[in-house]
Amino acid sequence: MDEDEWYRRHGLRPADLGPVRALLREQTALGAHNDSALIHLACVQLFLHGDLADVPLIWRAKHSSFDAACSVEWQLLCGAGRDRTLDHLRALGTAEAGEVVAYLSSVHPEDVAAFSIDEQSRWYAEYYEAEEVS
Repeated sequence: MDEDEWYRRHGLRPADLGPVRALLREQTALGAHNDSALIHLACVQLFLHGDLADVPLIWRAKHSSFDAACSVEWQLLCGAGRDRTLDHLRALGTAEAGEVVAYLSSVHPEDVAAFSIDEQSRWYAEYYEAEEVS
């Protein structure tokens, strides 16, 4: 299944995120053979839901291949907000959480200041609506 088919079936804000998480795990496991566009869409779907428990899943997907690393923006890790995400990760205290904290802490301050969940959500909605195959 490609990105267009997934979007047609599930939309941008699926009510059931179980299939999204399963897809992201499957694509992550494929490593360099994954579909980075499909990974991006699944990460956007999770971002729009804003569940802090999804941050490690998004992080692993981002690091599953070079293309995924390029297509999964730092903002996708912050669906619950950057500060809440950092607090959550620090509380987890795992090595992986520390990697994400270090990564998010390295984002340019101007980019951080410009980040808004609402604006980012609006941008993703416009992007996927414009890209939708009829």
